[in-house]
Amino acid sequence: MILVERSAHVTAPVEAVWEVVQRAEQLPAWLAGVRAAEVLSGEGFGRRQLVQAGRGSAHEAEVIAYQEPTLIGWRERARGAGARAEARTEIYVQLTADEEEGGTIVRLIVVRWPAGPVKGALLRLGLRRVGADLEDSLARLTDLAAVG
Repeated sequence: MILVERSAHVTAPVEAVWEVVQRAEQLPAWLAGVRAAEVLSGEGFGRRQLVQAGRGSAHEAEVIAYQEPTLIGWRERARGAGARAEARTEIYVQLTADEEEGGTIVRLIVVRWPAGPVKGALLRLGLRRVGADLEDSLARLTDLAAVG
């Protein structure tokens, strides 16, 4: 298992940030590496969505954590030719009201279970990029939530 997390302060209330992060169609606007996303079925906990990465890969995702308006998490599994069933990624967005400064503290967490030791080694080599992507995502989310 590989875990990467980043946090940032957003100058918008929890509810405004929640409106952005809980909508699948908003993912490309703030989550780095996402080209398109659409809901396949359901809403809230158990919702299924298709997430297309900028590199052209597609992942079917299921919402596995949903506590309005503070937590959403989904599990992605690769689709298509050559996809390995045992490889998966979980992404969590945790929102906490910042009582001291106002606004919201946003915590992004990515947990990956690679498909074997070679993939694991490659993922570990790319940890800086994953961290940078999370920081980019937080900056985008800050801009989006502040605009409303």
